[in-house]
Amino acid sequence: MIDIEVLRKANTPERIIITEHARQRLVERGITVDDVMTCIDKGEIIKQYEDDKSFPSCLILGMSLNNRYLHVVVSYDDVYIHFTAYYPDIQQWEPDFKTRKGRKP
Repeated sequence: MIDIEVLRKANTPERIIITEHARQRLVERGITVDDVMTCIDKGEIIKQYEDDKSFPSCLILGMSLNNRYLHVVVSYDDVYIHFTAYYPDIQQWEPDFKTRKGRKP
């Protein structure tokens, strides 16, 4: 299980890994690394994915710098933070952006 406080301590630019694929998705979605770092610093873990490969991951709900709800899926290998980020779609998420539509909390 990932601890948000551990992630916050590791949340520095030199410890964030951005693959080329992730970088392209960030550009397409209009999300910055600062948005991701802010989400980790101020957001909350809303789901744990303990069986993810290569490392367990979690879903963090927070806000971007432009005050939009943001989801960041983070895995942490005890050295580096790996992530993907997206703006949740109201068509797929309940208004609190914590629960997928059609699923129980």
